[in-house]
Amino acid sequence: MVSRGSGAGAADPPPTKKAEKARRAEEAEKARKTEKARREEEAREAKRAKKAEKARKKVRTLSRQNLSLAWSTIRGRKGGFAAVLIAVAVGSAVISACGVLLETGISSGAPAERYHGAAVVVGGHQAMSVEGDTDPRLSERVRLPAATVAKVAAVKGVESAVGDVSVRTTLLRKGSVLDGPPVYGHGWSASVLTPFTLRSGTPPRAADDVVLDSDLARRAGLAPGDTVTLVTGSAPGSYRVSGVAEPAAPFARQSAVFFTDDRAARLHGPPGTVDAVGVLAAKGTGAGDLADRIEKAVPGVVTYTGDDRSDVETLDVGQMRAFVIEVASAFGATMILLVVIVVAGTLALSVQQRRRELALLRAVGATPRQVLRMIGGEAVLVGGIGAVLGAVPGVLLAMLLHTVFTAAGALPPGFSLVITPLPLLFALLICVLAARIGGWLAARRAAKVSAVEALGDVAVEPKKLGWFRLSLGVLLVPAGLAVAVVLPIVLPGEAAIEGAASSALVLVIAVGLLGPKLFGGVARLLGRRPAEVTRFLAIANSRARARRVSAATTPLIMGVTMASAQLFSGTTLAATAHDQAVDGVIADHVVTSVGAGVSPDLAEELRRVPGVRTVGRVARTSTILTWPDGDSVQYRVSTAQGVDPAAVPDTLDLGVLRGDLSGLTGSTVALSRLVAGTVGADVGDRVEVHLGDGTVEKAEVVAVYENGLGFGDVTLPHDVVVAHTTDRLDQWLMVNSDREAELTAALKAYPTLSVSDAGAVTAAPTDGAGDGGISLVLNAVLLGYLAIAVVNTLVMATISRRREFALLRLVGTRTGQVRAMMRQEAGIIVLSAVVVGTIAALPSLIGMSYAIRHSVFPSVPPLLYLGIVTAAAAIAWPAVMLPARLALRPPAVEAIAHPD
Repeated sequence: MVSRGSGAGAADPPPTKKAEKARRAEEAEKARKTEKARREEEAREAKRAKKAEKARKKVRTLSRQNLSLAWSTIRGRKGGFAAVLIAVAVGSAVISACGVLLETGISSGAPAERYHGAAVVVGGHQAMSVEGDTDPRLSERVRLPAATVAKVAAVKGVESAVGDVSVRTTLLRKGSVLDGPPVYGHGWSASVLTPFTLRSGTPPRAADDVVLDSDLARRAGLAPGDTVTLVTGSAPGSYRVSGVAEPAAPFARQSAVFFTDDRAARLHGPPGTVDAVGVLAAKGTGAGDLADRIEKAVPGVVTYTGDDRSDVETLDVGQMRAFVIEVASAFGATMILLVVIVVAGTLALSVQQRRRELALLRAVGATPRQVLRMIGGEAVLVGGIGAVLGAVPGVLLAMLLHTVFTAAGALPPGFSLVITPLPLLFALLICVLAARIGGWLAARRAAKVSAVEALGDVAVEPKKLGWFRLSLGVLLVPAGLAVAVVLPIVLPGEAAIEGAASSALVLVIAVGLLGPKLFGGVARLLGRRPAEVTRFLAIANSRARARRVSAATTPLIMGVTMASAQLFSGTTLAATAHDQAVDGVIADHVVTSVGAGVSPDLAEELRRVPGVRTVGRVARTSTILTWPDGDSVQYRVSTAQGVDPAAVPDTLDLGVLRGDLSGLTGSTVALSRLVAGTVGADVGDRVEVHLGDGTVEKAEVVAVYENGLGFGDVTLPHDVVVAHTTDRLDQWLMVNSDREAELTAALKAYPTLSVSDAGAVTAAPTDGAGDGGISLVLNAVLLGYLAIAVVNTLVMATISRRREFALLRLVGTRTGQVRAMMRQEAGIIVLSAVVVGTIAALPSLIGMSYAIRHSVFPSVPPLLYLGIVTAAAAIAWPAVMLPARLALRPPAVEAIAHPD
């Protein structure tokens, strides 16, 4: 019998249907997971490959092979790339100079003079804090309580603390004001802050004793024992020179007179205050550490060390620093935009002249990407070389501008120039980026066409513009016109002026995009009339080469447009301000001062003069208006005046539009139409006015007036303004009187005062305009760059036509006829640039004029406009004719064999 046990050879029982189904499901799940893992791995691999390809493409332009090819091309076409190199180098120089000036304004300063011996100077916060923005400087002195001196002296590490006051003083020599820097009076105890050493005589002990600094004594011809006349306010005083003191370092920005401490305090005006506290440090105490301790121990003060101490000595140093920063930033931003446009245009012209070469490359198999990479590499190399070459001239230009700024008074003497690699590296980056963008824009069309189209396209320029370029150019024209015309009508305040001013740049960009169409249209218009051979050829060339002519002439159009917009906007502002000031003064006489100002209490004395009917006091200052704008706070620095409301009807006509100036008392204010629109306030509203010394007034608007350019955009009660100015003096006294009134006789006791007619009233400084001379210099630099760009592109465009000139001569055209043809072309270029540039500038000027004075006629001096036209012709004509003469020198047979 056979056993049924579980021996080794026993067979397994057959699987059930349920087990088989589970096994198959398990196998399917394993297969699904395996397939999913495979797909995920393939996706990761594809993603890695894509990233690698993308990274490889990114570096291809700067790859060694591509840069080597680009360098070979540059070496073979030195003349063609010279223009691009010049455009980049000059742009780099100007941007570097702006960067150096900006860094100078931020980091540099004038050496301390009066506080030369003080380790730390303690003063008030001389700026208004604005979150997320530059803090605007306050125009008047922020004083400190006299008790601050003792608090500072108690700080550990302070050897002594001395309170200093500054009294603006005028020294008379033989009855006339002594020329030279301004004279400030101080208490003798503050002499240790320089320090001063008595060279002769004794310190001041009596109320009428003074000590003069050695330079002032030398210029005035005074010595100890002499008598000197000093004018504080309007009142002259006779003093005995008790001594002459020598400063530890020479003074360049000021002169010093020392009174007794009591006398200086009485002349100072505000009782119980000091202008600053000079700190002498204990031995072994660093200035920086001591400044930190003082700020922690005495809240509400600001400490100054190093060159920053000069910001406290005279307020104009800090204001000049802010001015330089503002000007360098604005001008630098404008130059960056111009450099990008000019370099891009020059590269576009260079690429157009190489169409034959690029067509051949396409025909032999070069791909569009390879062409783009090659031109991109060329642009990077030329841009980098040009930027480096422009670095040293940029530093020299910064030195020249620094000298001009100092000579014009925009920088104080001794304000050192800061030169570091940072501005140069920034200029290098900007120029290389501009060249790279310009190269990409110029190479796009050359890279897009097929090889067959490329070979067929070298003979004649394509007539059609790209749809994007054409569409953008067409859209920018109505946009620029709308900005210039609609905004001044629709928007209130300065937004209308700024919008109108920006339209000139918008229209210039539109001209650059539509240039071939515009020049082709001009040529067709000129070609309708029968013409001689040379004129016919010039017009035909302008039509056939519209792209090249447009690229070469765009910088000239920009120059005409920007020169017209800048100069004539300035003349319009100046003419409007002058007219408002002249027409607005209805007083018969104006009392002015050649010193610091006019004492306000003099008005009461003049009212007692027989025949005088009204005396109106006018004080000037600068205020800061703030208003909410969403989650942020906006501000505007505005020129302000303080007036007597009772005297205004007989002395001033501000052109009141709404409200009544008779209510200008207490916490009230009147605003010009432009500023009222800017801050969004009207009669009955309240605005926040920060006075010159930072005091805040929540003032009610009682009137809105028109003549803001002539008298200031903010008008406040006289007593409010004077109480918050540094010197507490008036600018003028407006007098309404009979002709026989003996004003001059009444003022004989005040040698710094004189009586003038209404013409003595000068227009208020244009808010934010800065110094007119500095603006003129910077505009000259800007237009000079454009002039170089014009010459650069026109020379490049003309010299490249050697083969064309040779062909004309070979077919029988005389050399004189070719020259005559080029004269005609130069005339067309100048005429087109002047006409198109003027038309592009006109909407901006018309809109700005309407926003400023409700007139569509800007102030355009004919001689100034003639100067712009003459400059355009003087720049463009030689740039066309001289290269044409050079191109005609070689024999025609040799020239036609020469490559483009």
